[in-house]
Amino acid sequence: MEQQVSDEEEPQPVVLREEIRRRRRKMKAFTSTFSVAVDQIAVEFVLPTTTKSSRSPDTLLLEVAGNWTVEQVKAQVWLRVVATNLCPEFYQKYSPDHCILLYQKKGNWCEIYDKHQVFQTLDCVRYWKALKKDVGKIHLTCRPQPSEESTQYQRYLNYLIGYDVTDVSNVHDDELEFTRRKLLTPRKIELSDRDPKLYSMDPWITSKHLPEYLLTKVTNSHILLVIHRNKASQTIKVSIDDTPVQVLQTFFTKISNKRALLGVPEDVCEADYVLRVCGREEYIYGNHPVRDFHWVRQCLKNGEEIHLVLESAPNPGQDLVQREDWAQVDDCTGVAGTHEQLTIDEKDHERVYTISLWDCHRKFRVKILGIDIPALPRNPELIVYVEASIFHGQQLLAQERTSSKAFTEEVLWNAWLEFNIRIRDLPKGARLSLQVFCGKAQTQISKGGGGSSSHDGSKTKNRLLYYVNLLLVDHRSLLRQGEFILHMWKMPEKTEDNSSVNADKLTSATNPDKASSMAVAILLDKYCYPVALPKSREGKAAGGEGREAEGGERGQREMPNHLRKQFEVIVETDPLHPLSQEDKELLWHFREECMRHPRAYPKLLGSVLWGRQEAVLATHRLLERSSVWDRSVLDVGLAMQLLDCHYSDAHVRSMAVRKLETLGDDDVLRYLLQLVQAVKFEPYHDSALARFLLKRALRSKRIGHFLFWFLRSEIAQSMHYQQRYAVLLEAYLRGCGEDMLQDFRRQVEMTEALQKVTREIKAMSAEKYDVSAQVVFQLRQKLENLQTSGLPESFRVPYDPGLRAGALVIEQCKVMASKKRPLWLQFKRADPTTLSSDTIGVIFKDGDDLRQDMLILQILLIMESIWEEESLDLSLLPYGCISTGNKIGMIEIVKDATTIANIQQSVVGSTGAFKDEILNQWLRDKCVSEEKFQQAVERFVFSCGGYCVATYVLGVGDRHNDNIMITESGNLFHIDFGHILGNYKSFLGISKERVPFVLTPDFLYVMGTSGKKSSPHFQRFQDVCVRAYLALRHHTNLLVILFSMMLMTGMPQLTSKEDIEYIREALTVGRPEEEAQRHLLDQIEICRDKGWTVQFNWFLHLVLGIKQGVDKRSA
Repeated sequence: MEQQVSDEEEPQPVVLREEIRRRRRKMKAFTSTFSVAVDQIAVEFVLPTTTKSSRSPDTLLLEVAGNWTVEQVKAQVWLRVVATNLCPEFYQKYSPDHCILLYQKKGNWCEIYDKHQVFQTLDCVRYWKALKKDVGKIHLTCRPQPSEESTQYQRYLNYLIGYDVTDVSNVHDDELEFTRRKLLTPRKIELSDRDPKLYSMDPWITSKHLPEYLLTKVTNSHILLVIHRNKASQTIKVSIDDTPVQVLQTFFTKISNKRALLGVPEDVCEADYVLRVCGREEYIYGNHPVRDFHWVRQCLKNGEEIHLVLESAPNPGQDLVQREDWAQVDDCTGVAGTHEQLTIDEKDHERVYTISLWDCHRKFRVKILGIDIPALPRNPELIVYVEASIFHGQQLLAQERTSSKAFTEEVLWNAWLEFNIRIRDLPKGARLSLQVFCGKAQTQISKGGGGSSSHDGSKTKNRLLYYVNLLLVDHRSLLRQGEFILHMWKMPEKTEDNSSVNADKLTSATNPDKASSMAVAILLDKYCYPVALPKSREGKAAGGEGREAEGGERGQREMPNHLRKQFEVIVETDPLHPLSQEDKELLWHFREECMRHPRAYPKLLGSVLWGRQEAVLATHRLLERSSVWDRSVLDVGLAMQLLDCHYSDAHVRSMAVRKLETLGDDDVLRYLLQLVQAVKFEPYHDSALARFLLKRALRSKRIGHFLFWFLRSEIAQSMHYQQRYAVLLEAYLRGCGEDMLQDFRRQVEMTEALQKVTREIKAMSAEKYDVSAQVVFQLRQKLENLQTSGLPESFRVPYDPGLRAGALVIEQCKVMASKKRPLWLQFKRADPTTLSSDTIGVIFKDGDDLRQDMLILQILLIMESIWEEESLDLSLLPYGCISTGNKIGMIEIVKDATTIANIQQSVVGSTGAFKDEILNQWLRDKCVSEEKFQQAVERFVFSCGGYCVATYVLGVGDRHNDNIMITESGNLFHIDFGHILGNYKSFLGISKERVPFVLTPDFLYVMGTSGKKSSPHFQRFQDVCVRAYLALRHHTNLLVILFSMMLMTGMPQLTSKEDIEYIREALTVGRPEEEAQRHLLDQIEICRDKGWTVQFNWFLHLVLGIKQGVDKRSA
C-alpha cells in the first residue's frame, strides 16, 4: 500500500465525456454550495483483489448515495462485485467486514472508521470537493492483523499503564477502541510539529515576571555563573537578560587562552555545546533570558551559587517513537451531518438510512425490566424501587420511578417509564441515571408489593444502594436503542472510604465485577434506522425559530439601569453562590449582554435549559458568534469553572480549553492535578480537555512525567474512571519516545519492589508500635538482596524528575515507627556532575492515600505563585509528594529539618512543650554567627506568616508539634495534611483545635515578643500575614473553584458543600478589604490569647504519643 502514488499525482481513470456530463448533472449539489444535501457521489473503489492479466488491483466505479451509511456503501460494493462474478473465491468466502476503507490525504493514509457515519459527512468527501475532484478514490484492503512485535509492544504499554486497554469485556459499545483510534490524529500532528532538540532538553522556563524581591538580589542586572568542564571550572559574569547562546559566547571569549585547561578542543565553538545544571537533568537552553529559568530563580531565592556544566547536547534520537500500525482516522469520524442532511421531511422514504433525532417528537421512555442480584442484603423486610433520572451535568431534566416491590434476588417490573422530555430535546451528554433504593416495608405496601409511585416510601427513609449511568446519545451522536443489561456500582458503606463517591456517581462505566454486582435490565425504544443527533441546523431554518427569533431580538435589547445593578451583583457572586430562578431568567433574557462579559459566562451557561433543543441551539450560536471570550485576558479560575461537573456541553468545555491553550508550561504544571481530575466530568472519553493534556505532555517531558503518575495513580485507585484514564495514558506513551518509556519502566519497577518490601515488613511487625532492631536488620537485608538482584541502577525521582537517584545507602535506611510502617530510604545521587554530597531522602508509604496531601501541596504552590505576583516571598516549602498507585507513594525528606516535637523533647522531655525559649535556643545553636541567626529569624517570621495564612484559609487541622517542622536555616513548614477544611480531629470528645492557626508562645519568643507585647519582628509578621491574606482574597474564585472540584473528586474530608462554605468564610467573601484585614488581625490576637491551649495539646501529644511523627522514635 505504501508504494502507491498519492491521490494528488495519480492519473484519473479514463471516463467517457458523455458519462462525465451525466455525472456532473447528478453531482451539482456536490460541486456547488456544499450545504445542500448531496445526492450522488462518484467513487472509484480500489479492491483487495487483482486482475490476473495485468496484476493491477481490480477497481469498481460506483455512484454512492450521499445519505447511505459507510456500512451500506461497503455492502453495495460487495454486492456489485459478487454480481459481476469477480474473484468469487474471495468475495463469496468473506463478508464486507473483512475489509477496511482507506483514502489518501496529503500523503497520509486515513481510514473511514465509523460504519454508522453518513457518507456525505465524511472528511474525504469535503477533501475531494476542495481539490475539485469529480471522482473520489477509496481503497478496500483486508483488515490488518497485529504483528507479534506490536502485540509485545502493547503488553509492555499495558504493564506501564497498570491496565489492559485492549480488554473490552466490560463495555457496551466501542467507545474505548474508537477513542484509541481517534487520539492517533492529535498525537501525529503534535509529533510532526515537535522540535526534537527542544523536546530532548525540555528547558524549565517560568512565564512570570521576575519578582521585586529577587531583583534586589541581583547587582546591576548581572549575575555570576560557575561553568564546569571536566575537573575545572570558570566563573563568568552575565546579564540576566542574556540568552543561553550569549552566555556560551561570553564563556568562550573568557576561556580563549585556557581551552586546554578546561579540556575544550580548539576546533569547536559555542554551537557544539549546551549548558546543564550540575547534578540535575535540567538544561539552560532556548531563546529565553537566563532570568526566566526556574533553576536560576531558585538559586537567587536561596542565595546559592549557580553551577552549570558544559557538555554536548543529548541525542534527540533517544526519543524515537515506535511506528504506528494504525491508519489515521479523520476528525469528522463520529460527527453526524446537519439536520437538513438527515431529516426525513420531503424525502423519498425508500431512501432514508438515518433519522434526525430532531424529527422525533414523542416523549422519551425506558422500560425497566428488572433487577437481579447474586446475594441479597441481610434485612429481609425491605422494599425496593428504581429511580430513573435524566441529567445534563448537574441539571436534572426529567425524573420518574417504578413502584416499590419486595426485595428478592430477582425483582421484575416490566414497566415503561415515560419522561416529561421529548426525544428531540435530549442534548448530547445527557445521561440516564438509574438508582436502586431500598426502604423498610410498610404494612399497607407489604401485602400487595405494588403501590403508586408518588406515595411509596415517602414516610420511610430510603437508602440508595446501587447506581449506574447510560449516556443516551453515544460517542457517535447516535441515540441508544434496544436492550441493555447494566452492572451497577454499589454505594460505599459508612465504614468504607466514600471519598470519591460524588465523582464516581457521574461515571458512564459499568461495574467490571459482573459475578457479584447488581444488574439492571432496561429496554429503550427500537427504530428501523440509526437515529443521529445532528451537529447543527443550516442557516436560520428550523422549527421553533419564530419564538427563537423573537427571543433573539429580546436578547439583544439594551439592559435597563435598574436591572444592570442586579446583573452586576449576580456576576460578582462567587462560583458557589446558588442562582435563583429569577436570576437565571434575567441572565437568559439578556444573554447577548452577558456574552460581552466573560465573567458572566459560568452564570449564563448555568442558566441554560439544556433540556430544550431551541435553547441549546441558541447557546451554541451565541458561543460561535462571540469573539469576546477569545480576546479576553486569561482568567484560569474562570476557565476551570467551565470544566467542572456542572457543564457537560462539548462547545462550552472546548471553549474553556481553548482559553487554557495560552498557558505556559509552568502554569500547566501548576494546574495539572486539577485538570486531570476534571477529565472525570467529561461525558465522553475523547474530549478537548483530554486532547489538550495529551498535546502538552507530548511537548514537554516534565509535564509528561507528572501526567504519567497522576493518570497511573488514578487508574490504580479509581475503578470508575480506569478505562478513560488508561486510554489517555496509552495515547501519551505511544508518543513520548523511547527514552521516557525506559525511565517510566525503571520507576515502576522501583515502586513495585519497594511496595513488596514494605508489605513484608508490615506483616513482621504488625502488632507492635515500636520498631525493633530486628525489624530494621530484616529491612536492610531485604534491600541488600534487592540491590544485588536487579533493582534499576538509577531512576528519576517520581516527585522531582530533574533528579536521578542511584544505589540505596543501606546503612541509612530504616523503618519508621508509625502505624503504616513507612520506609525511610536514602539513595546516592546518580549524576556524576553533582556537587552535593547529600543523599536523596525518600519516605516510601504503603497504606495511605497521598492524593489529599498532593492536593494541598499543589494549592500551596498556587498560593506561592499568587504571592510571587505581589512580590512576596513567604518561604513555603511544598516538599515533593506523589501517589504512585493504590494507596502507595513517595514523600521527599527535607534536608536539615526536624519536628518541633523533637526539639522540645531533646531538651527537657514532654514538659518542653511549655518552655518558650527552647526553639529560639535551638535556632541560635544551629547558626554559626549572629548574622546567620538574624537571617534565620527573618526567614522564620516570613515562613510562619505564610503557613499561618495558608493553613487558616485551607482549614488544615490536626496541627501538633509532630507535623510542624523547621529547617536549620529557620524555615518553618507543615507536613501531613490528612485533615483539611476545618474537619478537625477531636480528642476525648473535644475538638483539639481551639485556635485559627498555630502561633504559640515559643514561636512568638523567636519573634522577640511575649504576652501582649509587640516587637519589630512581630509587627513585620502581622504585616506579612495581612498582605498575604489580601492577595489570596483577590483570587477567591480560583481558590473556591479548585476546592469545589476537589470536593467532587475524592478527598475523604471533602464530602459536603459545607466544607466549601469553610473557605468562603475564611476568605471573608463579599466583605470590604478593611473588614477582611481587621478579621485576620483578630485571628492573630485569638492565637496570642490561646497559645497556651495549643501548648497543652502538644504536651498531651508528647506524653500520650497520640500520633507518632515523621522522624520521631524511628529506629
